[in-house]
Amino acid sequence: MKETTRKALRILCAIIFICAVGFLVFYFVQEKKDKELYENFQKKAEKQEEPEQDETKNNPEIPIDFQELQKTNPDIYAWIKIPGTKIDYPVLQNGFDDTFYLSHMADGEYGSVGSIYTERQTAKDFSDFNTVMYGHNVPNGTMFRGLHQYEDMEFMEEHPEVIIYTPDAKRVYKIFAAVVYDDRHILNTFDFTKESHRQEFLDSVLESRNMGNSIREDVPVTTDDRILTLSTCIKTQRDKRFIVGAVLTDEEKTESSDH
Repeated sequence: MKETTRKALRILCAIIFICAVGFLVFYFVQEKKDKELYENFQKKAEKQEEPEQDETKNNPEIPIDFQELQKTNPDIYAWIKIPGTKIDYPVLQNGFDDTFYLSHMADGEYGSVGSIYTERQTAKDFSDFNTVMYGHNVPNGTMFRGLHQYEDMEFMEEHPEVIIYTPDAKRVYKIFAAVVYDDRHILNTFDFTKESHRQEFLDSVLESRNMGNSIREDVPVTTDDRILTLSTCIKTQRDKRFIVGAVLTDEEKTESSDH
């Protein structure tokens, strides 16, 4: 009887071991595949030839080939780049399901690291008071993992800009805060059409108290500004989010977009 029990336990341990090894192999293979996909997207996004510029027009340089990207996935409508970090990705918005890009890559296929995305209530022309973007905190350093570098105030001061490209504009934002925040749904909690709610949100960020917070008091932000909120999770605190807030400081549009 005891020998039978020991034999059953050995078989069970072997099964658990095989499953664990199989999971690790799957994880690393999937991670490699996801990483390669986004590297290919970054290459695809680079314009191969610069179009001839009309010297009479003062158009911004848009280095992203949106036409090529949208052949792969029309949900791609912007590109985010944060100099000094690995954040250099397409931004997507699904027209039917706000959670779709939590588990789907920029090509629309399933992938555990997901994509950088916004929800349907977010204007794609960045005209909202607060544009909220989401991305996973991926252990290999991809997606929005790089946001956690802003827990270091010195890093924030040395890498203060977020650049957003759309087909017709280049927008530069300056980071004013990186804080541990609760997990409330920001866009559903605050009515940003009301000045009082805009101020309430800013206060909730700027008055947040946590050892991991970095706030630049020398970067002014008001309810009349347009801001960007980048949100990712905190692995050790499931009920918290790490958010980086940045205020629009420069917006250059192509002249054709003004008509």
